Amino acid sequence: MGAGLRIARETYAITGVDRAEVLRYLGYRGQALTPELDARIDATVQRCLSVAKPRASLASFAVRSATDDTVELEGSVLRLTGHDIATHLADATEVVLFAVTLGVDVDRELRRLSLVDPLEQVVFDSAATALVERAADAADARARAYAASQGSFASWRFSPGYGDLPLSAQPDFLASLDATRQLGITLTPSNLMVPTKSVTAIVGIHPVPQPGLESSCSVCSLAEFCTIRQTGRTCRG
Repeated sequence: MGAGLRIARETYAITGVDRAEVLRYLGYRGQALTPELDARIDATVQRCLSVAKPRASLASFAVRSATDDTVELEGSVLRLTGHDIATHLADATEVVLFAVTLGVDVDRELRRLSLVDPLEQVVFDSAATALVERAADAADARARAYAASQGSFASWRFSPGYGDLPLSAQPDFLASLDATRQLGITLTPSNLMVPTKSVTAIVGIHPVPQPGLESSCSVCSLAEFCTIRQTGRTCRG
């Protein structure tokens, strides 16, 4: 199926999230937090970490053809349509597709909290959003490591719903990754994913370094998951 990378499923052991990100998703703008709320946020983050089961499915596909508004892939029915994704993948020889999810237990906990503690639900939801982005970072780092192993360079990730890449790409996207069987991800009639804390993304594989990536490993959001530095290289060459 894939041109070079095919991973049925990966599981990520993520032990923490950026508290500032949780606060950002809560709409925090520098307001004073009571000690009680401060402690509650920390406890809820830990609860989310204990409930979630971050997993991913990844695969690489060679670019079969590309125009200024469509990218087609070898071995996949997925067509990436829109000027934005075509520009993003300009000169890419391959792409890595990935889907990540925190699993159904997070959705169950959100439903339970909506009935017994709405405030806790809001905090838990923000923690889960921050956590699924960390899972996406882990899958992104795996894509960059794959690019490095090929002597190539990865772009930053791009998801259906960004720019003019439509959510209608989601059914073929998930089918390309066998994500329903591997991860339990399904779609609503409006192409929203269930479990709700799930992310799909595309990373381009290019022959030259791409702009827009972090200039230093010390500030890279993927550093926790990076395996490239162990080889004495970076994802920038």
